[in-house]
Amino acid sequence: MPSRESPGQPEATPVPRHVAIIMDGNNRWARRQSLPGHAGHRAGVEAVRGVLRSCQQHRIEVLTLFAFSSENWGRPRPEVRALLALLSRYLRNEVRDLHRDGVRLRFIGERSRFSERLQRLMANAERLTRDNTVATVVLAVDYGGRWDIAQASRTLAARVQAGELAAEDINEASLAEVMALSDLPAPDLCIRTGGDARISNFMLWQFAYSELYFTSTLWPDFGELEFARALSDYARRERRFGVREPDALASGVQDA
Repeated sequence: MPSRESPGQPEATPVPRHVAIIMDGNNRWARRQSLPGHAGHRAGVEAVRGVLRSCQQHRIEVLTLFAFSSENWGRPRPEVRALLALLSRYLRNEVRDLHRDGVRLRFIGERSRFSERLQRLMANAERLTRDNTVATVVLAVDYGGRWDIAQASRTLAARVQAGELAAEDINEASLAEVMALSDLPAPDLCIRTGGDARISNFMLWQFAYSELYFTSTLWPDFGELEFARALSDYARRERRFGVREPDALASGVQDA
């Protein structure tokens, strides 16, 4: 389990390299404040800023945010328009600051259904920040875990059809190589806000051994203290990845 420590110092608290967040609860937050739904989404952007600060403080390498799912197209049209307008505004207003801080911005998902203008904003943001190395922020937009697996399968099928790959050579490793974010570490920790205990078609392949943390806190209220609680809970977990250490007595090892 990765940790952040200085030479000559005791081992530090384990910190995830990659945190993924399902940001849920914007609409409920707005209703509780007697505000329109788009106000909740705007408040959610402020929460993103706070979590980004926390990730920088804890030296977390990758932060992936579930910003717009494949299923979100089914929401009322005014809400979809508001969400996409908010994404456009975020890219116009925040990318320069991310670049200044050495953060690389990436997107995963099916971009073709977005407007040409929004697609240009996304491409420009990736191009501007592509050489940054301090941290990586990934926005999952028009993304679904099933879509991810399907597009990876299509890629391998095309290679088989082109004679570049034999069907019998397809395995977990070859599929993993063509999944979204194959060049980054898998998420160590997935946080979901808003009270629901499910992953809602997010990174189904990548979450195979991720630690899951669910909180009833609505996303706009998820601040740096809540994030610290999630990291503290993660640090107490024993990550075995399906493997168990041999029993000390059975292996003949005595406690020191």
